[in-house]
Amino acid sequence: MRLQAFLTTAASTLALGIAAAASTSAHAQSTGSVEFETGEIVVTGIYESAVGGVEIPNTPKAKQVLDDEIIRRQRPGQTANDIVNLVPGVSFQNNDPWGSSGGTFTIRGFSDDRISQTLDGLPLNDSGNYALYTNQQVDPEILAEINVNLGVTDVDSPTASATGGTINLRTKVPEDEFKLTASISYGNIIAPGAGDRPYIRGFGMIDTGDLTGMGTKAFFSASYVRYDNPFNNYGVVDKQQYNGRIFQELGSNGDFIAVAGHYNQNRNNFFGSFSVSGFPTTKRGRYYEINYPCTVDTPTPGVRDVDNNCGAEFDRRYNPSNTGNIRGSSRFTLMDGLILTVDPSFQYVKANGGGDEELLEQTRSYNGVEYTGFLRGGYYFGRDLNGDGDTLDEVTGHDPSQTKTRRYGVIASLAYDINPDHRVRVAYTWDRARHRQTGATSVALPNGEIADVFPINDPLVTADGFVLNKRNRLSYAILHQVSGEYRGNFGPLTAVLGLRAPFFKRELNQYCYTTSASGFLDCFDNQDPAAYEAANPRAAPPQSRSYKYDKLLPNVGIVYNVTDDASIFANYAKGLSVPGTDPLYDSLFFPNVAEARPVPETTDSFDAGVRFQTGTVQAQLAGWYTKYKNRLASAYDPVLDETVYRNLGSVDKYGIDGSVAWQPTPNTFLYVFGSWYDSEIKEDILTADGVIPTGGKKESGAPVFTLGARGEVTFGDFSLGAQAKHTGKRYLNDANLVLEPLGRTADGYTLVDLDLRYKLAESPMGGDVAIQLNVTNLFDEFYVSGFDGSLDSSPFLQIGAPRAFSVAILFGY
Repeated sequence: MRLQAFLTTAASTLALGIAAAASTSAHAQSTGSVEFETGEIVVTGIYESAVGGVEIPNTPKAKQVLDDEIIRRQRPGQTANDIVNLVPGVSFQNNDPWGSSGGTFTIRGFSDDRISQTLDGLPLNDSGNYALYTNQQVDPEILAEINVNLGVTDVDSPTASATGGTINLRTKVPEDEFKLTASISYGNIIAPGAGDRPYIRGFGMIDTGDLTGMGTKAFFSASYVRYDNPFNNYGVVDKQQYNGRIFQELGSNGDFIAVAGHYNQNRNNFFGSFSVSGFPTTKRGRYYEINYPCTVDTPTPGVRDVDNNCGAEFDRRYNPSNTGNIRGSSRFTLMDGLILTVDPSFQYVKANGGGDEELLEQTRSYNGVEYTGFLRGGYYFGRDLNGDGDTLDEVTGHDPSQTKTRRYGVIASLAYDINPDHRVRVAYTWDRARHRQTGATSVALPNGEIADVFPINDPLVTADGFVLNKRNRLSYAILHQVSGEYRGNFGPLTAVLGLRAPFFKRELNQYCYTTSASGFLDCFDNQDPAAYEAANPRAAPPQSRSYKYDKLLPNVGIVYNVTDDASIFANYAKGLSVPGTDPLYDSLFFPNVAEARPVPETTDSFDAGVRFQTGTVQAQLAGWYTKYKNRLASAYDPVLDETVYRNLGSVDKYGIDGSVAWQPTPNTFLYVFGSWYDSEIKEDILTADGVIPTGGKKESGAPVFTLGARGEVTFGDFSLGAQAKHTGKRYLNDANLVLEPLGRTADGYTLVDLDLRYKLAESPMGGDVAIQLNVTNLFDEFYVSGFDGSLDSSPFLQIGAPRAFSVAILFGY
């Protein structure tokens, strides 16, 4: 809601009375979790309505909710993960000011591959390595709220890796009346040396209203955005997105059936990433030019043509994606006190990343036999690729790592009210992902460009008649999970007891030879392998293997209402993170024995804190401790296009989170939040090259503390908002070594953003017509943005996004 909605004290008092009886906000991810938390016996006596768009649910877990009031004040089109940066314990670094180029984030020091992000219960993390792509999130205009579990997950979460918490995006329910919502935005970088880098975006959404008089309603939306990347003379982001939801009410008791759909198409390049030694030292140094335009080596008959590195720059690599999903949700009252919820889903992903590579027209010999394929890092085709009539050449080409995923899932929950004070539920979660990973190639165009950002659409074939792939594998990630939960009120005390029992299976099919414990591959087909195997006796042949993981995961918590306004809470949860595809495939180099089986990560997480909530205040202070076993960390190397894994063994993590949201008058709002985080790696790491002294050191990549604030004030039709966040220092690697010229850590930085809105008129189709100005990084702070950290080497650092502004004309907001 907007600040103007707080019209009178009487209205606030009425809202307090309603909220005390039953909460109507969705504080969880699946329909079953929402129903269980917001049903008849949620914690009472505590005010649970948002203040200025910030809400702190009174549950045993440390949670925080941002609703559409605060979402709509951010830049239109911004990624949801940048908005979540307003939650204590969260640290997000955006790769650009606009939100469609990705970013890096942590919650309580856990990286995004240990954080489950869902959309209406649908898991958004990659089914293979659990990575999260923040540039592929839904348009913020269709969201009702974003809620965050700090450090723990819901009992029915469809995830194999959520030891660091969850981010749950909830789609809005279509409006009861016809409404048109639209925006047109223009923006640019405003920093010395940046030049002209325009940003444009258009968004439109239609709410049909009740079409039948029986609660049948829908919304449909579309958006388009295009802009130059912030730093160099080459990259462009081009993105289109479509969303919709159809909602059917069933009676008057809250039952419904809904179906939602989403499709997103991104075309963007990598940019702005440097090693520590190559990182810019000045603001003007942020802007650079690459070798563009250029021309590849001209094919010449009888001459050994070479790859002249035209198109080889990291910044000319594409990172295209086509993603879509269908999400169902439903609630049925089977009898008084017995509620069934069912959420089925399907999602599709086609995406890749990678760039220039040297393609060879020759073959590779093993014991006198000539082979084609991907062999010892070389691409051998055995045929003329550039049309000059010979097979002597090294030809410029492209070899992105292709992934195609089809994922099906369902979350079903049955809740029963034993009596007004005691409620139980059982849930079943099924998630099955088919994860096909290949690495087909294509010949570059004369200007170094890629003919099709998806070479898999028309891949190059070797002289032996097979598609050459630098990797070729198929996996199935299958989760069966049963869970149960009890919630009971005992006067001022509310207790929640939960138990998750996930049964996870990875079916691996490796079609290449694995030549090292680090996962290096040789890939060929349609050829007698005898000569190759004789020359490579240690290479593990193509094979299939299955790994199973299961564990009982208890979740226990209490809330005690000290007064009508104050409560204390505590929670314990055990977490599990199953190894992703890359370390599992690496293990195929070894025989199928227990010692070679990658072990899962487990956590024991404890939260305890206090809350204070009235009609004008939402406040929470929480302390937490997580004990981590078999901490498997990962870091992406954009140059090698590989993910490097490291096992840190036992790690202790602990910290404090806090926030206060205060609305002293209907026209003013102040929000302050912050967190402190520390970690200790317990053991030194033993590698083939010796011992790395990580024992007693801090984990890399996460800030040691953050501190932020947001304020809003409204004068009639004009409103002004400002927010600031300081992100503390981050260690560059887990050994905490000095890396020149930065030292042991990336320095802390402070970002200040402004948003101004002026209401021009009321829209005849619902909502207001307004103009909104957003300025991010107001003082043009020069800083190190996101990085994944590393064990004892130099990570790749992203340049922080410079100052930028955007102006939007809003209709129906």
